[in-house]
Amino acid sequence: MKGLKAYQQVNTQTSITDADPHKLIQLLYNGALERINMARARMQAKDYAGKGKLIGKAIEIIGGLKSFLDFEKGGELAARLEGLYDYMERTLLEASARNDVAKLDEVADLLRSIKGGWDGIREEAVAQSAQVG
Repeated sequence: MKGLKAYQQVNTQTSITDADPHKLIQLLYNGALERINMARARMQAKDYAGKGKLIGKAIEIIGGLKSFLDFEKGGELAARLEGLYDYMERTLLEASARNDVAKLDEVADLLRSIKGGWDGIREEAVAQSAQVG
């Protein structure tokens, strides 16, 4: 439930009680992207404290995404995603330390790419979840 806690810290306006597991992951991706975009704006405005907090939140969310990985069912894909999430966390730390907008953009692009794939399997995931439940 670590991922759930990360989500609750990220977005308290949306009710997570109605969110199925697939939707929860979508919300985490959206939250991470939103924080990175906000951090980019803070970085450009030279609000380094604000930037640091937002990048910290994005890293927390990515940690939440990692906590949802199922290595038993996901196998190699889960292992690759874990490596990619680790890379994103390191890159965000580097972006913060160097005030490097390009690094923020790189992580945002990676997240958007993964999110696009995740969004693409929505119907299949919901159907599977309905069969299980």
